Amino acid sequence: MQSEAVEKYLKTIYEIQQHGGRVKTTNLAQTLNVTAGSVTDMIKRLSNLRPKLVSHELHKGVALTPRGKKVALSVIRRHRLLETFLNRVLGFSWDEVHDEAQNLEHHISDRLTDAIAEYLNHPQYDPHGDPIPGKDGKMKADNFRSLGSTPVGESVRIARVHHNDAELLRYLDKLEIRLETIVTVVEKAPFQGPLSIRVGAQRSAPIKTLGINVADEIMVEPISNSHFV
Repeated sequence: MQSEAVEKYLKTIYEIQQHGGRVKTTNLAQTLNVTAGSVTDMIKRLSNLRPKLVSHELHKGVALTPRGKKVALSVIRRHRLLETFLNRVLGFSWDEVHDEAQNLEHHISDRLTDAIAEYLNHPQYDPHGDPIPGKDGKMKADNFRSLGSTPVGESVRIARVHHNDAELLRYLDKLEIRLETIVTVVEKAPFQGPLSIRVGAQRSAPIKTLGINVADEIMVEPISNSHFV
């Protein structure tokens, strides 16, 4: 197992890379809340390891090597399995699991990780709908789109929430917007205004309002394509 600091860097680089391209050191420093100098020192260290874990090009940023990606995905696997264990077995709510898993993800062995996966019958998604990497690092692909891009009149199923902010998750829970919930877009206000959605499958279900910035964090799928197992 790599050191905790190394794992944090690799996981963060992977997550930022999912939004496209190489990762700027300034972006990495802001995300990790460390100085630019600290980032530069760590990137040099990761670049000099054999096998190297990142590649760095001046003025272009950082990218994970295949080895670095493998390590990052193993950390993400541990994190999401821990979240699922905390939720399913210990009864933690979806707004509580992220911070707890964050504290534990660097301190459990591969053997314990595999045992948790086996106990949970190898889940493919965590409590937020994020895919859980397999032991081989592979994850199920999805074709989700944001709730904010869903046309008026269409009914969809909540599949994923792209956010670990506990306050936001509690807010969604209060609105009864959870994974697998069926919602229908009733109205979209112009100029990036809020969405009015019917929460529930029945036509008599309550109408709730969401800001477009929140709706864009919620990923949905057609009702007939439910990915939950």
